[in-house]
Amino acid sequence: MKFLALLALAIPLLAQQHGTDPIQLDNGARIYSGTCSVCHGPDGDQVSGVELKKGQFRRAATDDDLAKIIQTGIPGTAMPPNNINSGNLVALVAYLHAMRDFKTKKVTLGSATTGRTVFEGKGGCAGCHRVNGNGSHMALDLSDVGAVRTPAYLEDALLEPETANLPQHRFIRATTRTGEQITGRRMNEDTLTIQIIDSKERLRSLNKADLRTYEIEKESRMPSYRDKLTAAERADVIAYLVSLKGAAK
Repeated sequence: MKFLALLALAIPLLAQQHGTDPIQLDNGARIYSGTCSVCHGPDGDQVSGVELKKGQFRRAATDDDLAKIIQTGIPGTAMPPNNINSGNLVALVAYLHAMRDFKTKKVTLGSATTGRTVFEGKGGCAGCHRVNGNGSHMALDLSDVGAVRTPAYLEDALLEPETANLPQHRFIRATTRTGEQITGRRMNEDTLTIQIIDSKERLRSLNKADLRTYEIEKESRMPSYRDKLTAAERADVIAYLVSLKGAAK
């Protein structure tokens, strides 16, 4: 009965929410990587008769069917039941719907060990990014980026950073009514406030009513590594990023 209650809450949200919220899709990608990819594979094509990236579900015609299968499994097959709460279920189904839009071009991967050296050294990535507790808070924490992003996405992010400049990761410039100028990476925002990591790596919550000006930067602050790293070095860095799956639980 508990499952049915959770499902009743989750299903009406699926059609409304899937494919629209980048944060939700990131969460769905993490759930998929940790729960589904072992059997279905990163592209969802390792189970006969099922092509998740193409939206081909052997026993599911609707979101309702899909959610029930995820929760209860399929008796007599290798598909097990999964104890996923309603919010994560919505995120996972949203991710499954969005998989068809994700890039799957073949990307050359180098050495993850060498890639870490380039990441921390020549690439200067740790000056902005953080991995497993080490590095800066100024840009995204990449500790589990390999569980969320495809190699194709990561390659594009190195070559054309604008492609990875999602709205929730952009920087803001603001001036308070007292004249203080503030810059920082946007973490969260609602009608009345905005939370940022400022230029001194402090988490701050700003009241919009106290701001004289407020502007969101549209251009990415991340440089392109097309000319800063060789093709081999980029392949090594991508391999390192792909290896980052988050802390083991």
